Amino acid sequence: MEMTKKEGIALITNEDLLTLGKQADEIRENKFGNLATFVIDRNINYTNICQNECKFCAFFRRKKQKDAYCLTINEILEKVREAVKLGATQIMLQGGLNPELGLEYYEKILRLIKNQFNITIHSFTATEIQYFAKLEGISILETLKRLRAAGLDSLPGGGAEILVDTVRKRISPRKISSYDWLNVMKIAHSIGMKSTATMVIGFGETLEQRIEHMEKIRNLQNETGGFRAFIMWSFQPKNTQLGGEKINAWDYMKTLAVSRIYLNNIEHIQGSWVTQGERIGQLTLGFGADDLGSIMLEENVVKAAGTSYEMSKQKMIDLIKSTGKVPAQRDTEYKIIKKF
Repeated sequence: MEMTKKEGIALITNEDLLTLGKQADEIRENKFGNLATFVIDRNINYTNICQNECKFCAFFRRKKQKDAYCLTINEILEKVREAVKLGATQIMLQGGLNPELGLEYYEKILRLIKNQFNITIHSFTATEIQYFAKLEGISILETLKRLRAAGLDSLPGGGAEILVDTVRKRISPRKISSYDWLNVMKIAHSIGMKSTATMVIGFGETLEQRIEHMEKIRNLQNETGGFRAFIMWSFQPKNTQLGGEKINAWDYMKTLAVSRIYLNNIEHIQGSWVTQGERIGQLTLGFGADDLGSIMLEENVVKAAGTSYEMSKQKMIDLIKSTGKVPAQRDTEYKIIKKF
């Protein structure tokens, strides 16, 4: 029986961390036994020029700033080539909302990548999709169909942050609304395009607002079944206009455990070593997470906020093994490629 929103709020507010962790871990173990997965991919941030200028983002630049950039198509293809050589099975193209790049630019990139490489393209956030549609003057449905025809396989969940508009207006007033983010995902799911769902915590949101976010994700999943995984990380305040302090690891772990319990209809929960570091990343595997995401051959957005942890395939394998679990490399669809 599904937990109510009221029960979820009581759980995250009143229950202690270890009790939540134990409950979340039992759910994980019943689903996946002692298996813990990871993927090899590369984040290619094709431009840092962005008109949204979110207060929590250290990555964006205005067009005339000296370190503003936009990668050439050849530069993008070279990054894909390097990723394939290093064993990547997935690439993520993500960037700022650059008004000089039209939909044809993205279609061309997708076609060239698919023509040259056997790799999954898990790319473009809901924010980007809506922006492409607006620039082109077409519907989100038509935009997604065109991108899929060009080679787009699935959507990452970025841009969700906290799906509560009072929070969004404070931290990113120009960014799409909660409804718009959910609507892009709903349309993608309607044409058979899967995605992930995300949440970023640490903006000063309340525990009730975190549950409200999870409730919206769970409701859409009940409707479409299109989310493959739920991924949560924490706001990195350094070099951002919003500023503030990082949340502590216990707050992160508690919310992660609650997500495994509350999101009963989402199969995979990912722990974030990228923002939490490898030791907390390890601990997430005992608090409901069954997946540690990517070894990140390249990552620039979190790094711009002053947080940078390094990971290799062997390091990831050793990290998982030291928790007593069996490491397994997966693909975008969470199919197991190899166990170690």
